[in-house]
Amino acid sequence: MSRFDPWPVFFKREWNRNWPFLVGFAVTGIIITKMTLGLTEEDAKNSVFVQRHKR
Repeated sequence: MSRFDPWPVFFKREWNRNWPFLVGFAVTGIIITKMTLGLTEEDAKNSVFVQRHKR
């Protein structure tokens, strides 16, 4: 006799409820990653924030 598996039902319900948050989180992460990887050493030298926090 097979048992009922609640996980597919749970994940479907939670996906329908949380997909805007998850997609927004992913898009924000991609934007931050692209901006961070686009910085050069020259940008860091000219950055007031980096100079203030340099040890």
